[in-house]
Amino acid sequence: MKFAMIGAGAMGLRYGILLQEAGNDVTFIDTWQPHIDKIREQGGVYVMRDHKDRHLTKIKLETPESYTGDPDMFIFFVKQMQLEDYLKRCAHLFNDRQYAFTCMNGMGHIEKLQKYFADDKIIGGTALIATVLPGPGEVDFMGKRGAGMMNMCPLNEKPDEMTHRLFHELEKAQMHPTLTDDFTGTLMTKVIFNSVINTICTMFEIPMGEFGNFPGAYQMGRQLIDEAYDICARAGIKLVSSRDEEMAALDHNTRIDMPLHYPSMYQDMIKDRPTEVDYINGYIAKLGRKYHYEAATHLFVTQAVHLAEFHRQNEAKKRAAEALAEPNRQAQTA
Repeated sequence: MKFAMIGAGAMGLRYGILLQEAGNDVTFIDTWQPHIDKIREQGGVYVMRDHKDRHLTKIKLETPESYTGDPDMFIFFVKQMQLEDYLKRCAHLFNDRQYAFTCMNGMGHIEKLQKYFADDKIIGGTALIATVLPGPGEVDFMGKRGAGMMNMCPLNEKPDEMTHRLFHELEKAQMHPTLTDDFTGTLMTKVIFNSVINTICTMFEIPMGEFGNFPGAYQMGRQLIDEAYDICARAGIKLVSSRDEEMAALDHNTRIDMPLHYPSMYQDMIKDRPTEVDYINGYIAKLGRKYHYEAATHLFVTQAVHLAEFHRQNEAKKRAAEALAEPNRQAQTA
């Protein structure tokens, strides 16, 4: 298949490179200039796995303005806050024949994709796959080859030939896809998972294993999960796992599969980028209000993450002010 990967960040590179290795034609489209410059300077991306075996992988990289291809499918792996701008810049590339596939975190992206793609051309998914972008021009795949899994479902819940072709290519790429039959339930189950792991680890700046091994982890996770499941029950959303299954997945992922991994929200915060908490915990709280349920814990966690962001921003301002004042202090001392 011919793919255009919108977003050459951590997950975009992992999906795209593994699909490329499985024999597909993949072009990456990105807008982060330092990343683009480094990849072109190096002649590719340096790929690692669990910080080891660093090697250069050649990729095709374009910007929204320079790409002229006509892929079978666009894959979207950008931050929720970036998607609208990417879609506007790439709009001239889209046609009625093409499909859109995404496993982005949070909720809100499907509605944006619907402005450019028909419902029967949109496939959504979720990924329990950990990847880190240490800096421009390099990516670190966390976990051994074949680690992780994913779910996928077409928006109209009617898998067609293209859905099955995508499923087959993801299987070849060892992404371990499962084709589900409930679109909203599939996406919301991952949102709820992230509402525990991403936010708590980000607030306290800890790896997933440190949370999983904390004696109070079950109580903290269960409170957030129960609120979210109560809201989904009111909204008529059928989730793809039970509350107990979701708790078991949290325990397994934090303590066994990825104990050393820092989730993507944490990676955004430490690089002073906006987090996606409003599209995860904030979305759950907003959905709750729609159905007359006050998700107090999710509201608290949303604000707690914003407080952590606020604190980091203030600390950065202080450091910048001190750096500006230092030459004056040195001059006075001299």
